[in-house]
Amino acid sequence: MSVIAALRTLPPQYASPLRRMQSFYADSHSKVRIRCANTSVCPDYDLCVTCFSEGKATREHDPRTHQYQVIEQHSIPIFQPDWGADEELLLLEGAETYGLGSWADVADHIGGYRTKDEVRDHYYDTYVQSHTFPLPEHAAPEDRTYINKIPREEFQANKKRRIEQRKEAAKNATPATPKQKPTASVPACHEVQGFMPGRLEFETELVFNDAEEAVQHMQFEPGDGVKDPSTGELEPEMELKMTVMDIYNARLTARVERKKVLFEHQLLEYRKNVNQDKKRSKEERDLINRAKPFARMMKHDDFVEFCKGLEYEQNLRQAIAQLQEWRHVQIGDLKSGEKYETEKAQRAVRPIPGTTFERLASNRAAKPTAPSEQQSTTSALNGPDIPSRPLNGMQTPPSSLSPNSDRTLANGTANGTLTPQPNRPKFQSNPLPGTVPLRLTNENAPDLHILSQEERKLCSDLRIMPKPYMAIKETMFREATKQGGSLKKKAARDLCKIDVNKGGRLFDFFVHNGWIAKA
Repeated sequence: MSVIAALRTLPPQYASPLRRMQSFYADSHSKVRIRCANTSVCPDYDLCVTCFSEGKATREHDPRTHQYQVIEQHSIPIFQPDWGADEELLLLEGAETYGLGSWADVADHIGGYRTKDEVRDHYYDTYVQSHTFPLPEHAAPEDRTYINKIPREEFQANKKRRIEQRKEAAKNATPATPKQKPTASVPACHEVQGFMPGRLEFETELVFNDAEEAVQHMQFEPGDGVKDPSTGELEPEMELKMTVMDIYNARLTARVERKKVLFEHQLLEYRKNVNQDKKRSKEERDLINRAKPFARMMKHDDFVEFCKGLEYEQNLRQAIAQLQEWRHVQIGDLKSGEKYETEKAQRAVRPIPGTTFERLASNRAAKPTAPSEQQSTTSALNGPDIPSRPLNGMQTPPSSLSPNSDRTLANGTANGTLTPQPNRPKFQSNPLPGTVPLRLTNENAPDLHILSQEERKLCSDLRIMPKPYMAIKETMFREATKQGGSLKKKAARDLCKIDVNKGGRLFDFFVHNGWIAKA
């Protein structure tokens, strides 16, 4: 609520000074006027000196019989030591004419080389922040603090000196730099289409653009809608009108909040924001877009800091995921990791062949045929049904086997040379007495894919998870390699460190597949 609107709500004993300010001095704040002293017949009636001298009159005023008094210039301080009463009247008149916020127009209306910042600060300090709001301090008729403190002649001399100094400063000032952006309130004068920078409004409102349609034809007359004046009860039609007005005010509040977000976070600087988005990665843009709803409850600096924290967290998560991937492929240093990422990027951009023959040709070119060479004893320990898994990196037969030995391992190798094997029967695995087979899936057993079908059935019957099974298998193979490929059943049970029945069943399975020999 402006000061003018607040003054209109005052009781009658305070409203008369306002009417004088608006009607008496509309065009002659700095001129001497003649006021009719017969206030009962001619209240608030003033004449200029020229009209008074010619005996002119209007309404009920009779210059022949009515007494009069001379009203001198109101260039005296009343609220502030450097603002005269005439300037105070012009300030209120300009605020009502041009609206609060148009301080440049109000300053031009006041004159006297007043600046818009000076006028704005004086309005807020004197009227808005007054302890006697909506009236300013020292507004009582009997309060003559500044009038007695500063004589009229001294005040007018100071005012004249101030005007001459500012006039001379304005004459000697360098010409202002022309503005880069147009200030006209038209939609085409801004980066954002439809925004009018002079009025800080949009041609089409962001929300509830048709909110005014519900109230544009609504009329209110004094005393209408009151069903019972004693209780203040309203008629149903008036209650409906008030409800519609409440909805309209709520929509206006929503508009103001949306515009506040736009101005607070500088969203109208379209080119600047687009350039910043281009510097971000796709993941960072998606992250900031998901965080934008939080901007409505944050200041701009706080939101920028919040987004930086989210980007930092995302970078940490990506770095952790990359390190976990390197660890999974057994990369232990940064140099190898950089090489891995480079080769990974090259594989990603490599074109995929279109036809079946092109894919076969590319696979053949990508996988050169390995030269035929004699397999090692370690690879011979692994049967033909499972992939080769080197043990301890051994590439030659163990020293315990003589080169001229005629001993043939159980899986058909002699001195590290593979020999043809007949088709062997499958190992018959049965559940242990009094136990139920364990159901193994990819969800409860992540390492299930590295086992063969027979191994999966064996682990299910013995209720052993794939990972412990692989550890037991590696331990037996290492011990068998040390002893020339053979192992005793009792030693195998001791190595397993599990139930003897399970350990014996595992030993029989390995012997059946020819992976180790029974000593």
